[in-house]
Amino acid sequence: MRFSPFRWTAVAAAVALIAGAVMTNQARSQINASPSWVPIGVSTSGSASTAWFHEPSSRQALACQTKQGPDGNVASIHCVAARLP
Repeated sequence: MRFSPFRWTAVAAAVALIAGAVMTNQARSQINASPSWVPIGVSTSGSASTAWFHEPSSRQALACQTKQGPDGNVASIHCVAARLP
């Protein structure tokens, strides 16, 4: 049984469509898993600053505090997250 040029073209087109569909589905399968933190407040006391954030979908709160080094620049940032009741 011999394939005509029309059949080869049809088979090649079908393979190209299937390959395109597979690659398109893989590109859309990525999930944005990064939280969307909403700032809710800031405060300073002495040489430390604190900022509070809330992530509504997971009901988490995040507090980040900066600490200054001896030269007056920010030396570190320490963050703590907790789930709200």
